[in-house]
Amino acid sequence: MTKTEKTPSILTEVSKVYYQLTSAEKKVADYVSAETSKVPYQSISELASACGVADATVSRFCRRLGCNGFSAFKLAVASTAMNIRSADGPLSGEVTQTDSIPVMCRKISTSIAEAVAQTQELVDPKTIRRVADILLKANKVLCMGQGGSMIMAEEAAHMFTTTFGNFFAIRDNHIQAINAAQLNRDDVVLYFSYSGATRDLLDILPIVQKRKATSILITRFPNSPGAALADVILQCGSNENPLQLGSAEARVAQIYLLDVLLSEMCRRDVKACEKRREDIAAALSAKHI
Repeated sequence: MTKTEKTPSILTEVSKVYYQLTSAEKKVADYVSAETSKVPYQSISELASACGVADATVSRFCRRLGCNGFSAFKLAVASTAMNIRSADGPLSGEVTQTDSIPVMCRKISTSIAEAVAQTQELVDPKTIRRVADILLKANKVLCMGQGGSMIMAEEAAHMFTTTFGNFFAIRDNHIQAINAAQLNRDDVVLYFSYSGATRDLLDILPIVQKRKATSILITRFPNSPGAALADVILQCGSNENPLQLGSAEARVAQIYLLDVLLSEMCRRDVKACEKRREDIAAALSAKHI
């Protein structure tokens, strides 16, 4: 028995319920069937827009298929898309079992370069300047996220701490809530969420709003539920499906965006930044043999 037979394709499930769907739900079904490989990379709002329906229609469609929410639906579609690629052959740029190491290296470097290029195209100079202004004026900046995005938040705190001393990574979601509840209007939360649709993000941002602090969200999806609650959105490039769980391309794209932001902040006062970095380097010199 094949893998597809063991695990029914989401497209098979779509065909089973197709004639029970409303006309709007059929638009979603038709799109998913025609553009299976695209769906795992889309937010619920992007899929709804592509189908010309409301977000609620997509949610109902997911439930019709027996999926416990949109994330579960995307995971099922990603699995189906992977099975299709295995049967038809890999898409251009994907690593295969038969690739030599040099070929594999070229494919990976190309995909990373494409992720950075996508992010560069998404950079809005006005937004970069606005975020730099906000961070430079902040009393403290709390870097937050969950899972792989928390690793990016810690990376951000480390990057900015090499020049600025008011960036702090807060890992535990309970501690995040405790800290958020004590913010004031001079404080900032820098939150990382590729999807912009995690429960923790949607829990923390209303607390930040209530405290009148500023929230900056780094995400792939500017129309996500989290983006609707954030004060400022920084969009990163790189498509990632639910089976990748934190791809190198997505991480590099976000690091590139952080480096752009840090560079903008540093060039506002080059001499002061150089002095702080010299002081830090001197303090760290004793750590080396």
